[in-house]
Amino acid sequence: MPEIRLRRVYDPPEPEADGLRILVDRLWPRGLAKAAAAVDEWPKALTPSTELRRWFHDGGSAGEFRRRYEAELAEPEAVAELDRLRGLVGGGPVTLLTAVKEPGSSHAAILAERLSH
Repeated sequence: MPEIRLRRVYDPPEPEADGLRILVDRLWPRGLAKAAAAVDEWPKALTPSTELRRWFHDGGSAGEFRRRYEAELAEPEAVAELDRLRGLVGGGPVTLLTAVKEPGSSHAAILAERLSH
């Protein structure tokens, strides 16, 4: 099984443990300098669309969010990006970074599941 960690992008990098650091948010995190974030990859094709994010923040349910996000991940551009990242995941630890307060119950966790298969 590949080692995939979920962390907040605002947490300080842990070079020994993080491995490849991948930002999985569509927008750059507010107030965070790019150098401080130490992001190696930013695959926007794998981030929830603006429309999906807005729908969810306007009161959408977690279950429906998951269904819609997984549909977005099935789009050709996202599938190609998932395949590319799966190749990187096999080379060592990977950390998916997000600005959300609970990465384990966010889109990052759904993406980690997809990268693991």
